[in-house]
Amino acid sequence: MPLLVFHTSQLLWVRLAAVLFTCVAFSVAAHGANLPHGGMADWCIFCWAFSFACTLLVLLVEQFGLQARIPVSWTNFPITIACYAALLCLSASIIFPVYFIKDQQLFGETRDYRIVSTVFSCLAAVAYMGEVSLSKARPGEVTGYMATAPGLLKVCQTFVACVIFMLVSNPVSYDWHAALKWCMAVYCICFILSMAVVVLCVGECTGCLPIPFSKFLSGYALLAVIMYLTATIIWPVFQFDKQYQGRGNNTNLIRSGSAHCAQLPALSCGPGLHCQAGVCHCVRRKGMKEGDILSNEEQKKS
Repeated sequence: MPLLVFHTSQLLWVRLAAVLFTCVAFSVAAHGANLPHGGMADWCIFCWAFSFACTLLVLLVEQFGLQARIPVSWTNFPITIACYAALLCLSASIIFPVYFIKDQQLFGETRDYRIVSTVFSCLAAVAYMGEVSLSKARPGEVTGYMATAPGLLKVCQTFVACVIFMLVSNPVSYDWHAALKWCMAVYCICFILSMAVVVLCVGECTGCLPIPFSKFLSGYALLAVIMYLTATIIWPVFQFDKQYQGRGNNTNLIRSGSAHCAQLPALSCGPGLHCQAGVCHCVRRKGMKEGDILSNEEQKKS
């Protein structure tokens, strides 16, 4: 009868700790934290559950020696998962206490459960950072691209881009000027290209490119530097400069005023209301005081 032999190492223990910490974090939060459905609560649960599932998959594949049967590059996949998990757990460790512990009137077990989830989320983030530190390439070592500093930076770029998308989309803060739309296009293009690099490396598809992968990386790096530089200059100017900020606010006021005017005739002034440049005006009959509302018969006569 064949025996299953577990090869212990620092990396194995760190991964086991990460699996344990993430499992406790999302189990406790789901069991007794009384979290609302949707929004940041679901995001935190997703961060812990995704990290737990992927790390458990890595552990099982390595312990059973199934790397050759997995259709991914095993020199790139584990460290990519560890880096994403570190960023996800770090974000959950910041978001969860801010949204669900700070300034909350909590008593008894609910507060305790939330504190426990936060503590184990922080421990999981530290464990994943330790895994990345143990797995990254050492000087002179031959390893996968994702284990190098540029590969890890690609993971950070994609994660930060997702954070930017969430921040600028709720509420939408880039649609009132062409310069801000250009900045948004920069974030989208660089996110797509960075994610393409990650997928090509993990899926061992770098040979499918019509040009050498090293030249593709060099060209993308130069393009990204130029595009990010323009966005870094343009975004604060058009978002925070009062000269341009006022124009954006006026545009938003005109839009909201025009939408509001469409509802006002049935509510107050009736047919006597008309709009010019997004501003509503009421045409009052003789003898009417400001604030008076026309009756239905008077509205028909107006």
